[in-house]
This record gives sequence, structure tokens and C-alpha cells, in this order.
Amino acid sequence: MKSGNLNYILPCNRLPVQLVSQVRVYTSNGQKKDLGSEDKNGSARGETLQKTETGQDTTNAGQKQSSPKQPIQVKVKAVLKKREYGPKYTQNNFITGVRAINEFCLKSSDLDQLRKIKRRSPHDDTETFTVYLRSDVEAKSLEVWGSPEALAREKKRRKEAEIKYRENLFRNQRLLWEYKEFFGNTKPRSSTAAMFFKGPGKVVMVAICINGLNFFFKLLAWVYTGSASMFSEAIHSLADTCNQALLALGISQSARTPDPSHPYGFTNMRYIASLISGVGIFMMGAGLSWYHGIIGLLHPHPVESLLWKQIFLHLAIFSNNFFVSATLLVAINEIRRSARAKGLSFYQYVVQSRDPSTNVVLLEDAAAVLSVAVAATCMGLTSLTGNPYYDSVGSLGVGTLLGTVSAFLIYTNTEALLGRSIEPEQLQRLTELLESDPVVRAIHDVKATDMGMSKVRFKAEVDFDGRVVTRSYLEKQDIEQLLQEIQQVKTLEELEAFMLKHGENIVDTLGAEVDRLEKDLKQRNPDVRHVDLEIL
Repeated sequence: MKSGNLNYILPCNRLPVQLVSQVRVYTSNGQKKDLGSEDKNGSARGETLQKTETGQDTTNAGQKQSSPKQPIQVKVKAVLKKREYGPKYTQNNFITGVRAINEFCLKSSDLDQLRKIKRRSPHDDTETFTVYLRSDVEAKSLEVWGSPEALAREKKRRKEAEIKYRENLFRNQRLLWEYKEFFGNTKPRSSTAAMFFKGPGKVVMVAICINGLNFFFKLLAWVYTGSASMFSEAIHSLADTCNQALLALGISQSARTPDPSHPYGFTNMRYIASLISGVGIFMMGAGLSWYHGIIGLLHPHPVESLLWKQIFLHLAIFSNNFFVSATLLVAINEIRRSARAKGLSFYQYVVQSRDPSTNVVLLEDAAAVLSVAVAATCMGLTSLTGNPYYDSVGSLGVGTLLGTVSAFLIYTNTEALLGRSIEPEQLQRLTELLESDPVVRAIHDVKATDMGMSKVRFKAEVDFDGRVVTRSYLEKQDIEQLLQEIQQVKTLEELEAFMLKHGENIVDTLGAEVDRLEKDLKQRNPDVRHVDLEIL
């Protein structure tokens, strides 16, 4: 087979037949080439070979008959020439005004003379926004600065000025802090401080005050009696006070607004504070209680000052049972209210660690009530029998109780920080909402992660129905005018321009459909804060 010709030579005892076909190839500029006429020499060589074989087979000349040439139907395929996209083509990309000013060192007045293009906005609060052609911005920057080298020098100068500004800003913030410490802060109360007067913040602040008072009474009881159980209780109250102060710090930090370094905010600071609190309970509360109980078993000594012991024990029990029970009741009511709002049971809300700060207060106060009962029982047995081993066993019991609470807190907060999935029922509702939309053909790889504090991030790969998207675009067009544009298409260049124009508009329509779906998901499910829909 040669270029432009199809030559077939049969064996010598049959009639040699040569089939010649002509193939026409159309290029993107409308020109055509006749490949069948390009290789005339090859065709002549085929005829010479045909005559030679005919002369050699003279014995069968009478049996040979001439075979007429039959025309062959050839399908002609028109293809566009592949376009090479280089850096020059990408200069026609769009750029926002803010990026144009920052990256090319321009002023807002410089952009007034450039072509302005309205595009679909990626933000929920605006429908359209203005962009510029990157090539126009680059040309304007060269016009303003004269050369690329001058522009590079200006960028370097501004970078150095920005670094110097940040250094001065840090210095001024430090001076302002020193000024506030000396003269006092005269600013009105911020919204962060208001968080401690309601909800979990109120629960934590009440718990700090109560546990601080309990620590004072239990410490006095231990000083006068030397009881190992009372020492464990004093350490327990001190650990609770420190941990709840850490929870207050986590609540205040979680209210910080997102910044470029942390675009999803600081909500997880509550879980981090609760995790550290659980570790602190284990180390300070359980560890020291176990240590003191083991020392009491190995080196027992009689408990002295039984009268003072009974007095301070009753004071500790009164303060613990009255105030801590009040704090425990506040925490229980807060969890019940939040669980009812989320449609969960009390147990599910606690196990899933929906509100880590309130969970810590609840479990610590519940452990405080139980541990005081254990300490009182063991100290009563020691005073009745005179055997100090009961007191040491009580210390071990308090340590075991604190270790159990700390292990639960560490587990639940670690699960929350790892990014667990939402409830299957809630995920099913989100999936059904997407699948019921006409523009969606199917969804795959659905993931919904609980980011903490009732904030959900939803991700799915969506197979869109191109026919519905195109029909949605056509409904907004003048069909008569569109038909006239189609009838005016005569060449491949006109067809390419027509397809590029409407293809870009259809892609914009698809983007608008994605925005609509994301908005519907957020409106019908307030917990969904971030939606990532990937187009298949």
C-alpha cells in the first residue's frame, strides 16, 4: 500500500486486479488535497508490473477476461487542526481588580481605562463581579513602569515595606498591651466576654468558682488530718479548677474569626482544650491519687485529728454536694437543651461530644460527687476500725474513677479531632436532596465530615446531565436568533467560533447550577457550612 493508492496483486494464475482509490482530506482552512494524484509514478509502476505478469502467463491468455473498474465509496472526515495552547494564549485569562493592583503594582485609576468584563461571582452575597483580561493588565503595567525590570524592582520594594510594616505592627501591639496593663482597658466589653454569660461559657465559669472553693476546703481538711483520701480530693478539685480554666481559654480562642492561615476558623480549639483537660485529669488527678494510695498501703500510718477531720470532711461534703451539684445541674440542663435542638438523646449527645466543654464539666462534677462519697466511706471505716488501709483503698478508688473519666474524654475528643462522619440518616437526607434534582444524573464518593460544634463539610462527585444543563441555557436564549446564527455557518472557522461562544456560556450555566445546589444544601441543612461539589 502506498500513500494515496491501494495496490493489490493477485497470484500469477489469476487475473491481477489493481484498485485505486482517491482520498480527499479537508483541513481547518477549507482547502482540500487530492492524494490520488500525488503518486503518479507509483501508479505507473503498478501498470508495468501488471503488463509483465500478463506476458509471462501466455498459456492462460484465452481464459483471462478483463475486469472493469468499480467506483469505491469513501467516507470523507473533516477534522479541525489541533491547536497548541501556550503561555501567550493563557494571557487572555481573567484577573480580578484586587489581584491586578497587588501583583502588577497598579492603581485603581489605571484599571478604569481597561476593558471590563462581568462574570458570575463565586461568592454568595453578589451575583456578578468585574474582571479584566490579564493581557490588558500586563500591557498596562508595562506602560506604567516602562519595563519588566522596573516592575520587578517595585515588587521587591513593596515586599520589603510589607515586612517592615509587620515588624512595626508587632511592636505597636506590644506597646498597646503594656499601655492597657498600666492604664487599664477602657474599651467596652467584647463579644468574646459575652460568651461566658450564656451556654457552655456560663457552665464553665460557674464550675471554676465552685471547684476553687472546694479545693480550699479540702486542702484545709488534708492539712489538719493528713488523710490520703482527703489529699486525693484536694488534688481532684485543683485539677478540675485548672482544667476548667483551660476550657475557658479554649472557648475564647474558638470565637476568633478565620484568617488566611486558618480559613475554616478555630472551632476545634474547644476539642483541643478538652483533650488537654482529659490528659491533665489523668496525670494530676488519677496519677497522684494512685501514688498516694500506694504509698499509704506500703507505709501505713494512723490518721490523726479525728475531730478536725470530721469537721472539715463535713464542710467538704457540704460544699461539694451543694455547689458541685448546682454546677452539675446547670451542665445537665444545658446538654438536655442542646440535645433536644439537635434531635438527639442525652446519651448520644454526650458520647458524640457535641459540646466538649460542657461534657468535661458534666463528667468532672459527676466524678466529684462520686469521689467524695468514696472518700467519706473509706474515712468513716478508718475512723471506726482504726485501720488506715481503708483510707488508702479510698485513694485508689478515687484515682480509678478519675482515670475512667479522663480516658473517656481523651477518646471522644480524639475522635472529634480526627474528623468523623456525620450520622447516616443526615447523610442520607443530603444525598437524596442532590439526587432529586433534575440536573444531577448520579453522585459518587459522598463524604460528610463533622468539623466540630455543629459544623459539617460536605463533599461529593456529581455526574451532571448535560442535556438538562444545555436546555437550561437554551431557555434563556432567543431561539430565532440562535437559528439564524446556525444557518449562517458555512465554513469550519465559523463553526468553531459558534461552538466556542456557546460552549463557554454552557460552562457558565453549569457553574451556576453548582452554586444553586450548594446554596440549597446550606439552606435546608444549617449545619452544612462548606460544600465541595466536584464535576465528573
